[in-house]
Amino acid sequence: MSEFFPRTVATDRLRLERLTLDAVDVFDLYAICSSDPGIDEVTEYVTWDPHETVKETRDWLVESEKRWDAGEAAEYVVRPREGEDGAGEIAGATILGVDWERDVGELGVWLRRRFWGRGYSGERAAALLAVAFDRLDLSMVAVSHLDGNEKSRRAVERYVEAHGGRYEGHLRRSRETADGTVVDEHRYTILRAEYRASRAET
Repeated sequence: MSEFFPRTVATDRLRLERLTLDAVDVFDLYAICSSDPGIDEVTEYVTWDPHETVKETRDWLVESEKRWDAGEAAEYVVRPREGEDGAGEIAGATILGVDWERDVGELGVWLRRRFWGRGYSGERAAALLAVAFDRLDLSMVAVSHLDGNEKSRRAVERYVEAHGGRYEGHLRRSRETADGTVVDEHRYTILRAEYRASRAET
């Protein structure tokens, strides 16, 4: 299945590259994931904590490569393109997970604090939705955010609505964080037919 995932995806302002040991310097990524300014804010509403060792970062990259090779997920490093502030730097990472039996994709993303507020989340979401529906022909894509994450809520609502999707609901005690805390999340979905109808309208 993994051959279906594009190794790079380009948007107007971003370049998504397959997340591998060759694509990023593990020490640079460790510095970002452990002590980047604002890392506590970045990780407050995601399912991982700031990395404590370089090995933890390397293990994450190895697991990302395994998931890609197994066809389970396409994970990318997000870099601003030329002309953007911070061009070429690691701005964060994004994932398109795939459940082939259910014919469903799921989006996720985290961005360094200095890259917040630029609309990058919606831009990379649009690109990965095109991969999910136009390349992989999935029936549905889901995205969720943890309860209380207002920044993500606003971003998700904008791009889900723009692509014809809808809010599915508040799922209580549905996600476990890195420290074992069980939390609520909010789920949104976009069907293939909704996505294509939204494209036809623009």
